[in-house]
Amino acid sequence: MELRHIHYFLVLAEEKSFTKAAQRLLIAQPPLSRQIKDLEEELGVELFHRSSKGVTLTEAGQKFRQYALQIEHLSKQSIEVVREMDKGLQGTLYLASVEGRAPHLISEWIAGFHRLYPHVEFNLWNGNSDDVLQRLQNGLCDLAVIVGPYNPENLEGQLIFDEPWVAMIPVPHPLAKEPGDSIALEKLAPYELIIPSRHSRLQEITDWFSMKNVKPKIICRMAHVLNAYELTEQNVGIAIYPAAAAIYADSQKVITKKLIDPSVTASYYLTQRKEKKLSLVAEEFWKYVVQNIDA
Repeated sequence: MELRHIHYFLVLAEEKSFTKAAQRLLIAQPPLSRQIKDLEEELGVELFHRSSKGVTLTEAGQKFRQYALQIEHLSKQSIEVVREMDKGLQGTLYLASVEGRAPHLISEWIAGFHRLYPHVEFNLWNGNSDDVLQRLQNGLCDLAVIVGPYNPENLEGQLIFDEPWVAMIPVPHPLAKEPGDSIALEKLAPYELIIPSRHSRLQEITDWFSMKNVKPKIICRMAHVLNAYELTEQNVGIAIYPAAAAIYADSQKVITKKLIDPSVTASYYLTQRKEKKLSLVAEEFWKYVVQNIDA
């Protein structure tokens, strides 16, 4: 049994499809099928149920997966430990994050971590929470920064930051003339709204309005806050996003007001997969962030 057999097995177990697994591994499907068959013959058991819809793990496959994850983790960790003995902690941290406050937080973490471990490299990817979570689940990043909610059955999360939700209102809009730096949610109900595209966010925002027995008039759902701001600036509607969206706001064109009644909060989390052990670099980065959250 070779390490590549174990890696191929784990990727296939995640993708549940020979076609998708082969694409992810950058190999042709027949060699992948052959490698998995060789592994099954060596073990003397079938690891996958095969059907026209894809593959699923057998009971033996589920048990083998537990050991395969440990073996792959120990293999990677042993390489990192040996290298660290010579040059200190090194390797690459793969990190995915949302927009908003996350880039600012991550830049501070990386700056501090880099001072401690100058040989560590970073690979960063940015998207909306659903895309980031998908990337984490597919093993394409070690850690991810998202805005909640998340599934605690599959992920471990560490709360790192809270901020209020705000309304970005174009200056020509009647509500822009409201006094103060906050606005009651109910006042937005008659107007067209722009909200994040995440599916769970639609239900969440609808529930806020339901508390006041009104229904929001959602005209557009946007994955990226900068696009939402541009639409707001063009007076297309009022955008509802976490407060970090205000960094884009030009006060001559867009007014930002904190949502109240109810006051609602966006919570940022650093997340990792529960079933996958972290690399040594990712483990040390996680510890560093947790220790410095309130610093």
